[in-house]
Amino acid sequence: MRAIPFITTSLALTVAVAAAPAVSRAQDPVQEGGYPARDTTITDLVGRLSLDRYKATVKGLTNFGDRRQGTERNRQAVDWIEAQLKSYGCTDVQRLTYMFTPRRPMARGAFRGRGPGRGPTELASGGGRYRGLRAHTGVNTDSLRQPDPAIRAMDTEQTPDTTGERQEVYCTKIGTKHPDEMYIVGGHMDGIGWGQAANDDGSGTALVMELARVFSSPDVKTDYSIRFILWNNEESGLNGSRAYVEQRAALQGKEDPPGSGKYPEPKWLGMIQHDMMMWDHGMPRADGTVSKEQRPEANVNIEFQSNSKMAAESEKLAWVFEDANEKYATNYPAQVGRHMTNTDSDPFKDVCPAISLRENERGAQIGAGWDPNWHQPTDVFTTYSDKDFLLGLNAAQTTLGAVAELTGARIEK
Repeated sequence: MRAIPFITTSLALTVAVAAAPAVSRAQDPVQEGGYPARDTTITDLVGRLSLDRYKATVKGLTNFGDRRQGTERNRQAVDWIEAQLKSYGCTDVQRLTYMFTPRRPMARGAFRGRGPGRGPTELASGGGRYRGLRAHTGVNTDSLRQPDPAIRAMDTEQTPDTTGERQEVYCTKIGTKHPDEMYIVGGHMDGIGWGQAANDDGSGTALVMELARVFSSPDVKTDYSIRFILWNNEESGLNGSRAYVEQRAALQGKEDPPGSGKYPEPKWLGMIQHDMMMWDHGMPRADGTVSKEQRPEANVNIEFQSNSKMAAESEKLAWVFEDANEKYATNYPAQVGRHMTNTDSDPFKDVCPAISLRENERGAQIGAGWDPNWHQPTDVFTTYSDKDFLLGLNAAQTTLGAVAELTGARIEK
């Protein structure tokens, strides 16, 4: 087991990797065939994840429609998430409260292509070059495009863009040896588009909740702390994650009260975001349509941002996750990319190692229309097959395996 973390060295949030996790497989114990040897404890923990539980958690979230920020259904979903975390035995379940002030109306992340055919060669958001065929993307604002009257009625409240108080839920697994240092595992629970936000981002929220459940089991101990957080206001401009950084960055590693051995905000060793986990059906066809079947070569994309201040440390963290995927994921491989963008890891990328796991490259693929359900009425639970949900489960296996290694997870009977 390799449990050497990324270590922050000052409250100025510079990070020195004193002994970064090895990313060369030549340094790993290997099993027959040259693959990295799996840790049996971590294999046991990964085995506590299941497709049925993952699907059930996504389904539970879709009971609140698209969970658009500022609405009553969003507040009810926050309450439900909090209750679920407590039922799992999660410790230190809390809410972060912040003020939301709307900006000028704009569909954040609405990459607009030129329809069928080859698109322009300009860079996608966050870097990366568009390649191949592209389809139009955007945010649906037409209620009548939602054919299900129950979902349409649930999503009716559409007046959230007013200044006001917002909240998001988190809980913390306290490390036994280093409670003052932690990894942050996140996903955003709000959505838009007159659907159920099943994939964007019920799939990432359910992943984080399932990891919180496994790590919160009484027989699981970790050397380092882990914070599980379900961001709000992602779709309005990453407001929830930005508020977290603004409120809590300066509190890192401070014992409160002094001498108590308690650290309300442990130092950030890394931030791992999960945003759209299930749909990898391939490039749009010439007519703009996308296959309804998950492509055989589907994979989990692990992205860091190559022009961030923490690019080198973030890349090392990304390869730790790719390595964990090879050891612990059951169906789909992982791929590392360098253009992380437009997701809740962005506010962290210059202050600690930060990566994002998702179904496709965020800019050059999702932004080019690879997911036709993105911000659309079709982003509902029934759109997705077990092959789609299985891709999300493999991302969960990947993150659980990597975080378990990084935090020194063990089972104590």
